[in-house]
Amino acid sequence: MSLQMNQSLSVDCAVFGFDGRSLKVLLVERRDYDPDTHLDRLKLPGAMIQENETLPAAASRVLAEATGLREIYLKQMEIFSDPARVAGKELEWINRYHGIRTERVVTVGYYALVKLDGRVVAYTDGKGAQWVEVEAIQRLAMDHKQILAAALAHLCREMLQSPVAFELLPRKFTIRELQNLYAAVLGIEIDNRNFRKKILSSGFLAPTGEQEQGVAHKPAQYYTFDRQAYKKALKQKLRLDFINSWRY
Repeated sequence: MSLQMNQSLSVDCAVFGFDGRSLKVLLVERRDYDPDTHLDRLKLPGAMIQENETLPAAASRVLAEATGLREIYLKQMEIFSDPARVAGKELEWINRYHGIRTERVVTVGYYALVKLDGRVVAYTDGKGAQWVEVEAIQRLAMDHKQILAAALAHLCREMLQSPVAFELLPRKFTIRELQNLYAAVLGIEIDNRNFRKKILSSGFLAPTGEQEQGVAHKPAQYYTFDRQAYKKALKQKLRLDFINSWRY
C-alpha cells in the first residue's frame, strides 16, 4: 500500500556541522531538476509529511535519509506560511515531483546538529549531498535561504543559553576548537585568554589527560563536556554565564 502524503504541509531541515574551522550546512540537489526552468539547484533537506506521521517523525525521517543517522539533535523552530513562499515554477516543480496538486505549501522549519566525522561525510557524499560553509551560500531553492537564516538565528540564541555547542563537537575537543565554534556561529571575534578563563571556571569541562598528536604547534589538551556537572548546576538554578563577557 502506497503512503499518502499531505498535499500542503512539509518539513525542511537546516542540518549544521562544524569542521573545526567553519560552520557548515548540508545541502541536497533538487531531484527531477530541469535546468531549463532556471530554478536554483541546491536546497535544504525536506519532504512533504505523510498523513500517518507527526511533524517530528517526518523531520527525523528526512534527517535519517539525508545523513544516515537517527540519534540527532533536532529542534523545531518556525512555521513558514506565506501563501507565496512557493509559486510559479517552484510550485509546478513541487506538484510534479511529489505527484500532488496543491496551490500552496506550508512548511515547518527544523534545525539539526551533527558531529562531522568521516562516516557522516562519506554517507552524505554517497548521497550526492554537500556540506557548504554557511557564509558562502548566496542562493537556495524556494525560500530556503530564509529558512536557513532563521535556523542560524535560533542556533545563536540557544548557544548563548545552553551547552548545545557540544552537539557539534567530537567527544574529545580542545578549547581552541570550542572557541572557534562559538566564533563561527556567533560571527564574532573572541578574546583567547578571556574565553579560556571563563570556560574553565564554569566547571563543565573535564580534562582527559590526552593531548593533540602530530601538530606543528604546541599540543593542546583534550577535554570532554561534563554533562553531569551541568545538570547539577541546573538543579541549583545556576546559569551559563561564562559566555557573556568574551569581547573585552
